[in-house]
Amino acid sequence: MSAYETKAWLQLYAEHTPHHLDYGETTLLDMYEETIAKHPNRPALSFFGRPMTYAELDKQVRRCAAGLRAFGVRPGDPVAIMLPNCPQHIVAFWAILRLGGTVVEHNPLYTAHELRGLYADHGARVAISWDKSATMLDSLRDTTPLETIVSVNMIDAMPRVKQLALKLPLPGIKKTREALSEPAPNTVPWEVLLSAAIGGDGDNLDPAPTVSKDSIALILYTSGTTGDPKGAQLSHGNLYANLLQGKAWVRGLGDEREKLLAALPLFHAYGMTMLCTLSMCIGGELVLLPTPRIDLIVSALKKETPTWVPGVPTLYEKILDAAEQQNIQIRGIRNSFCGASTLPTATVRRWEKATNGLLVEGYGLTECSPIIVGNPMNTDRRPGYVGIPFPDTEVKIVNPDDPSEILPDGTEGEILIRGPQVFSGYLNNPEATEKSFVDGWYRTGDVGVMEPDGFIRLVARIKEVIITGGFNVYPAEVEQVIATHPDVREVAVVGRPRPDGSEDVVACITLNEGAALDPEGLKEFSRERLTRYKVPRTFYHFEELAHDQLGKIRRREVHQQLMEILQK
Repeated sequence: MSAYETKAWLQLYAEHTPHHLDYGETTLLDMYEETIAKHPNRPALSFFGRPMTYAELDKQVRRCAAGLRAFGVRPGDPVAIMLPNCPQHIVAFWAILRLGGTVVEHNPLYTAHELRGLYADHGARVAISWDKSATMLDSLRDTTPLETIVSVNMIDAMPRVKQLALKLPLPGIKKTREALSEPAPNTVPWEVLLSAAIGGDGDNLDPAPTVSKDSIALILYTSGTTGDPKGAQLSHGNLYANLLQGKAWVRGLGDEREKLLAALPLFHAYGMTMLCTLSMCIGGELVLLPTPRIDLIVSALKKETPTWVPGVPTLYEKILDAAEQQNIQIRGIRNSFCGASTLPTATVRRWEKATNGLLVEGYGLTECSPIIVGNPMNTDRRPGYVGIPFPDTEVKIVNPDDPSEILPDGTEGEILIRGPQVFSGYLNNPEATEKSFVDGWYRTGDVGVMEPDGFIRLVARIKEVIITGGFNVYPAEVEQVIATHPDVREVAVVGRPRPDGSEDVVACITLNEGAALDPEGLKEFSRERLTRYKVPRTFYHFEELAHDQLGKIRRREVHQQLMEILQK
């Protein structure tokens, strides 16, 4: 019998991790209410050193919810958030849920080109946006249901001393101020939304009674091989289940006061669960960083050592290098969980030696809230493997051409998943939903191997997603943009491996007759239409790109050709 059939991985669970958990009918709102009542005076978050207690957070959440209700937000309505990691982001998230609404997260650096189809799809009439993105959002009002834009100035959430310093008329400070905020005409300022004049103080605003564990709490957009974004609908039950699974996985998580370093973006599934909702679940303190710049991380580490640091390999390497160079104490970081790209064994050794804590690798997808597999948080970890299934999570390896055929242990095949954290489907896209499931199992599109003891190793990604700095980049989306350049005849976007296990986005192109390769011009063209991390680092000129018999470009062959060229 296969490891899937015997559930062999259960024998590898740490003593503190039960095989099954009781999820009940609990919603994220139930969890929120319990934590607010239990820890009103405990720090909920800090931003550049300015703290906010859970009671203070709840006061702002109520005011925000009352303001949104005055703008017409009702149970089930989508409300978009486009913010970096900042206190207003946390407040907005819980306020929307308190109204029974659905949070739709977007990267605040996305362009109008990237967002127009998404806003038309989810239909949010209200968006809470970083003021630097607000002007761009304004252009969507004519072609999408978007009506009201609430603009957020992050500087207002900083300590008073820092706010005053940013007002000094010095060139360097002016540049910093402009990077953080800019005027946002035709919008409702955040302070106005929270004012008594709009919705009142919200003290008597009870949580929406219609919210159940099946209610959709969060929509995150993800893409497949086509590059067409799909809105993954995550319910309260999905997200709460993943929190309980993670809490059971990490010994003692929440038993002591936890300080969570929030460098991962909250608009990503990984950051949302491992930071925003987990912190509320355990009554932790979020140390919010608007961007994972190493100077901001170093500044936070100098103030106080965090206890929980989820991240990606690049983040850990940067922290380690900075700690060694600047003699920063990071001993005391108890637990760190790495996802999004392969974790080098050397990084694990360095990190655990420096922190005296654990760093383990896991695996997940947006559609799964997101974690499904993790290495045991003990000595049973296995380098090169993403781990074993979480409690109540089933994983099997099947023939991609016939998913009903379970493959023998040790054989490469497609990874299928079933569990309480797995979403129910994509927004407004029953066809994509149907293709993603087979007999109740979610098809990840990833190729992996399960060993006889249940450990799983990733082999390849059928979806050909490029993972760069922890972000997913979908080749087809980037190709669609570059292909519109007048000089480009054909393009294949692939990943160029980095030493840390992630990848650089690069483009292999053929040119129209008479055109000359202009890398900087192509980059500028791409920057106008794509978020910066999606813009190819390098443009390689090919005389011809590999095609299949139908004339379709074969990305894998192009990638192989590029690797051969780079190795010469």
